[in-house]
Amino acid sequence: MQASQRRNAGLGLALGSAFAFGGSGVAAKPLIEAGLDPLHVVWLRVAGSALVMLPVAWRHRDLVLRRPALLVGFGLLAVAGVQACYFAAISRIPVGVALLIEYLAPALVLGWVRFVQRRPVTRAAAVGVVLAAAGLACVVEVWSGVGFDVIGLLLALAAACCQVGYFVLSDHGGDGEDAADPLGVIAYGLLIGAAVLTLVARPWGMDFSLLGGSADMGGTQVPAALLLGWIVLIATVLAYVTGVVSVRKLSPQVAGVVACLEAVIATVLAWVLLGEHLSAPQIIGGAVVLVGAFIAQSQAPKAPSGPVAGGGPVDVGLVRDAGAADGAVAEGAVNEGVVPEGELSAGPAAN
Repeated sequence: MQASQRRNAGLGLALGSAFAFGGSGVAAKPLIEAGLDPLHVVWLRVAGSALVMLPVAWRHRDLVLRRPALLVGFGLLAVAGVQACYFAAISRIPVGVALLIEYLAPALVLGWVRFVQRRPVTRAAAVGVVLAAAGLACVVEVWSGVGFDVIGLLLALAAACCQVGYFVLSDHGGDGEDAADPLGVIAYGLLIGAAVLTLVARPWGMDFSLLGGSADMGGTQVPAALLLGWIVLIATVLAYVTGVVSVRKLSPQVAGVVACLEAVIATVLAWVLLGEHLSAPQIIGGAVVLVGAFIAQSQAPKAPSGPVAGGGPVDVGLVRDAGAADGAVAEGAVNEGVVPEGELSAGPAAN
């Protein structure tokens, strides 16, 4: 009975995390269209979340000396890289499309495992990569030639690549006796990401008066401050925390299945709230992307028969997310990555 209650609680938290991450794009896009630069929106999101997580960072201040490389890498890739690329992408292409492309990250992790770490991968995982690529071709409607902004697509792919870095760092962050507390890594990742984005985004040139006005969300005027509050408190802080707690109650595989719902939630919300209608081939392609990503991320690589090149093994079962980190891991996709209890876990965030 207790195990069942723990599982149900974990599923509820994982669903909440997926919903929270999935809503980041639909809240951010109206702010971007109201006149805020995508990088400024990213900075507001990360800096605001970093302020909220300051008490957590202070509690885990020992990480600064214990795992400085992990914190810097996580801040640069899983926070700053994923978020900046994802938000820049949604300023040029639909939210659902950007997030679906970002969900290629689990499949790209297989490339890291196979060609960098030189470890064999399962046939089912390879099939997942092929399905994800085929689905992506449908999502972007490659046959139309000019159906989508090429720069927007490249930015979304860059967000997926940053999520790969998130997955790799997640694996190393939870290794051995010197495992880093996931909440501490998230907190410092946000702080480092905010510092980096401050130099890149140059927020002192931002028109802060826009935050006192309103933004158009599918024909409805919504206070810009309310949208920003959602992005910071719900789509970032709450999304990461619920993602961390849920994976401790579930296996990575189960949490990964639920995390895949983020792309669906984001697409549906963009359809309902922003009027971003997708064609039938795009909807089918999106479903194929999710199926392929799920297969790829749920099939662990075969055990290595010899020494592993390129560092410790990466568990491709890790998903935010992570988004991620959009996002993270996230973005996941994200963003968007989850790992077993005691290991690094975060979202997406993507997103």
